[in-house]
Amino acid sequence: MIAFRSMLGAMLLALAAYTLRVISEAGLGPLFPTFFGDMAKFGWPGQFNLDFTFMLALSATWVAWRHRFSVPGLALATLAFFGGAMFLTIYLLVASLAAGDDSAALVLGPDRAAALSSGKARRTA
Repeated sequence: MIAFRSMLGAMLLALAAYTLRVISEAGLGPLFPTFFGDMAKFGWPGQFNLDFTFMLALSATWVAWRHRFSVPGLALATLAFFGGAMFLTIYLLVASLAAGDDSAALVLGPDRAAALSSGKARRTA
């Protein structure tokens, strides 16, 4: 887990530095017009943005599922979708610290991991 947490920390620092520089030079105004404008052009930048949007949706779905689609889980999923890797690196750092060395608890959530390890695993939403 140390290597994983180190990677998350490095990603978070690099992304934060890059984001701050972009915001200071370009501001936030052109973010959505550029993002969706590239998709409307049907070029490689748009393909990348569509792929990225799908990855955000998968990330948000996993976060919501991990929290059993509860109200807090749906709120976190919204943050995952709009926050991207900036949110997910922080979320995974916190979750990995809470899980300790239990990778099942990190991926499944503590309740599902406990059910799995006790042999009472059941099909869940």
